[in-house]
Amino acid sequence: MPSVFRIGVDVGGTNTDGVLLDPSATSQANKGILAWHKSPTTLDPSHGIQTVITALLHASKIEARDVASVTIGTTHFINAVLEKDSNRLAPVAVLRLCGPFSRDVSPAIDWPADLRDIICRYCAFVDGGLEIDGEPIKEIDEGQVAQECRIIQEKNIKSIVVNGIFSPSDLVQRQEERVSEWVREYYPEADVVISKEVANLGFIERENAAILNASILPFARSTMRSFERAMRRLQLQCPLFITQNDGTILPARLAARLPIRTFSSGPTNSMCGAAFLVPDLKENMLVVDIGGTSTDVGMLLASGLPRQAAAVTEISGVRMNFFVSRCEEVQPIFIGLGGGSLVRKGSTSAKLIIGPDSVGHHIHTRALVFGGDVPTATDYAVVAQGLTNIGDATLVPVAVRDGLTEYTAVVTQMLERVIDSMKTSDADIPVLLVGGGAILAPDTLRGASRVVKPEYSGVANAIGAAIARVSGTIDIMVSTADRTTRAVLEDISRMAVDRAVENGAIRESVKIAEMDAIPLNASVPPLLRTLANALATRKQNPHFLTTTMQPSLRSLKKKPSERAVDGEASALDIAAYKPTVTAQREWLISEIDLEWISTGCYILGTGGGGTPYPHFVRLRQMLRTGSVVRVISPDDLSDTAVIACGGGKGSPTVSIEKLPADEQMEAQRMVYEQIGHGCRPDAVIALEIGGGNGLQGMLLGASSNLDVPTVDGDWMGRAYPVSWQITPVVLGGDKAHFLPTAIADGNGNNMLLLSGASEKLIERIFRAALSEMGSHVACAKGPCSGKNTKEWVIDNTISLAWRIGRAVALCRVKNQIDFVADAIIEQVGGRESAKVLFRGKIVSVERKTVKGHVYGEVVISASDVSELSGLLKIPFKNENIVALAVDGDGKEEVVASVPDLISVCDVSTGEAIGTPEYRYGLLVFVLGIQASEKWTATPRGIQIGGPRAFGMDADYKPLGIFRKPRSVIDEFAQR
Repeated sequence: MPSVFRIGVDVGGTNTDGVLLDPSATSQANKGILAWHKSPTTLDPSHGIQTVITALLHASKIEARDVASVTIGTTHFINAVLEKDSNRLAPVAVLRLCGPFSRDVSPAIDWPADLRDIICRYCAFVDGGLEIDGEPIKEIDEGQVAQECRIIQEKNIKSIVVNGIFSPSDLVQRQEERVSEWVREYYPEADVVISKEVANLGFIERENAAILNASILPFARSTMRSFERAMRRLQLQCPLFITQNDGTILPARLAARLPIRTFSSGPTNSMCGAAFLVPDLKENMLVVDIGGTSTDVGMLLASGLPRQAAAVTEISGVRMNFFVSRCEEVQPIFIGLGGGSLVRKGSTSAKLIIGPDSVGHHIHTRALVFGGDVPTATDYAVVAQGLTNIGDATLVPVAVRDGLTEYTAVVTQMLERVIDSMKTSDADIPVLLVGGGAILAPDTLRGASRVVKPEYSGVANAIGAAIARVSGTIDIMVSTADRTTRAVLEDISRMAVDRAVENGAIRESVKIAEMDAIPLNASVPPLLRTLANALATRKQNPHFLTTTMQPSLRSLKKKPSERAVDGEASALDIAAYKPTVTAQREWLISEIDLEWISTGCYILGTGGGGTPYPHFVRLRQMLRTGSVVRVISPDDLSDTAVIACGGGKGSPTVSIEKLPADEQMEAQRMVYEQIGHGCRPDAVIALEIGGGNGLQGMLLGASSNLDVPTVDGDWMGRAYPVSWQITPVVLGGDKAHFLPTAIADGNGNNMLLLSGASEKLIERIFRAALSEMGSHVACAKGPCSGKNTKEWVIDNTISLAWRIGRAVALCRVKNQIDFVADAIIEQVGGRESAKVLFRGKIVSVERKTVKGHVYGEVVISASDVSELSGLLKIPFKNENIVALAVDGDGKEEVVASVPDLISVCDVSTGEAIGTPEYRYGLLVFVLGIQASEKWTATPRGIQIGGPRAFGMDADYKPLGIFRKPRSVIDEFAQR
């Protein structure tokens, strides 16, 4: 008889739970659950696991030889990070292969300080890294690596991350792999993690993920050995799997190497187990998992799957990105409420306090009902509910019994608060209670349309592990010499489906979870690194292969943050917050102002302009070290003022990987040294408000070299792909307005243009050099007078970005993210000025880079709540150009076009998604925003910035009426 039974185990902070499941009997009344058991988690997890599995086999009378697999879900690794436990987190050194770039944005610069101090102990900036076209920024240097290894060894750091610029695209030079080999040669005792194995494009986020993975490696290995010891002692010969973040299985040997893939497996298992227990799910539900130490809350969709994560995931305040096995649930919330939570009076008041500290796995010796001496939540619950199957209620003293009413009120308040924090609208939502601590919860809760406690809910996590799905992952390099990206990805997806079936999936259950294509532009014929991941239900007795096809040089023939909501500290009152504007009408930018402006800039970037995030963390660090960022109104400029202008030029894909060197200031120095005569700018204006360029004016102005204010405005009111598509050219004519003009690439290559016939020709000249300079440079335009600035500027766009960012933040804090699109629309002029064009899921992306521009098209399939059916196609050239509604017959209709703004935003966060981040499976909404009348009031503006300027055969039709943004300076200036 073949082995068919599955064991699922959840190793929690307090209890180790287990179930023994017959997958062929899940339709029966017992759902195929032949036995379940709870046991305290032991210091060596293997003992608790052994106890649980022994109990399962004894209760079910199943022999060890009949067990097909053991699958373990554990929160051990993420708990080490959340608890910032230096005993389980190893110090890490980072080797950045970057040449002159990224030095102003150090590793972990955006982490919580206490976690950074534990983990990030050393960083070396060494030669290496690639340009977007595959050419090396600098050749890697073995001597540099050897020297850094000696330093790291002297510091007794044994976990090392190697992170190279554009490493996920590096399948030819293999810089990270070669450096890791040198590290192992010069420091054999070290663990080496190369970033490209952990995450995808996005330098900061990939490095963060690799650092956490490296830090947890020693603890992960010891934990896996503990699990394997339990298997050997029980004489189990079946495979051992660990559940991943996406609810699929990972062989234990791989989990020991990539433990970060399991970080959020606990909440995912809980939600998958909950879905299994409520098979007739017809609406979204909140899953509230109350364990022994904490309560986790996540959203379970009507499909039975956890809500998909945003493009970027946060864990313990650390931003990360994943390709495979990323965190599926966005912003899981936890509170310190569990069965082992301590209950006591506050030190400064008589108020009853529950948690967040817990007796953990010592509950069976320390709780009152078990003869201990510490009042816990379990003690109160046992007495309050008259439970007879947990300990001995007579051991609970009268003093505890007298506090039952207050205890019940506090627990109810804590749960109602976390439910309210997780909801995305004001409407009540069903709540599904699971976990061993579910006994703590009342049967009714405000905000819950109903409270459901299904049978077996106490071991939902273990059930989720037992039913964990299989995946099929393909990661190969494919020629696109005669094929489109879309066609290649379709074939890659079929391969992923086949791989999932090989790994034991039921073919009919397979779904593509993610796809991506990374261009390798240096190759001839053109190559893509193509990735696809398929998820599926396991067969009853599969042959577990669980392999991934690794990248190879061959062609394919016809491939939030987690938030604690029960803390004492109060959050910022966003509605009451007032920015600081002096009596001299200077807006002094704070960190919170900067955060909101960054959010708004990316939404105004219409997919382009590059992500603001690296510039945000750099500017925030400048604020923290004493720099002052000042913003002034264009109305306050004198006619004779000298206004500088600067920004990035090139592909936004580069900006997510190649963090700046000193190219912005190099370009400015060239311009003003050439002018001479002591010429110095009085203020700076951003070239464009959209994307990362929206922060460049403030970065330049606040630098020690300039120390001048930034004008509240820009030359575009959005982002455009070329720097002659600006209002000075619309309103001032075809001549060259800004001379001299300079570009710098940060790697020692600079150009200065002293004269030119027009801004358009200057742009063409620089574009010819741009692709040879890494497809991204800093540009400094010659000075502009205050008089012309006031005539040409699109006013108050920094104010507008601030208002948009504040609206997004307010929706988050009020847990009204479902209404974030409406909140943004209100800030940009209301329903006469903007509207939601579409809602749905990204189902296709094509992109290529030509002369520093990212060209491509994203296709979005409508969701059930969309006002439009069918598809929405958005061609882009760095920025989104037009939005085309496609009906069932394939007929296309233009619903918005440039110069109006077309912004794609993540439904789960309200934040913009740039064209480099478009990815299969992301749920999005698309906003259309009316452009400034400085673009739309004249035929010349439409000629320069309209759809025909991009080769689109369409006439511009305005979305609505433009409303001038209200100035923050005018509103909040001190009187």
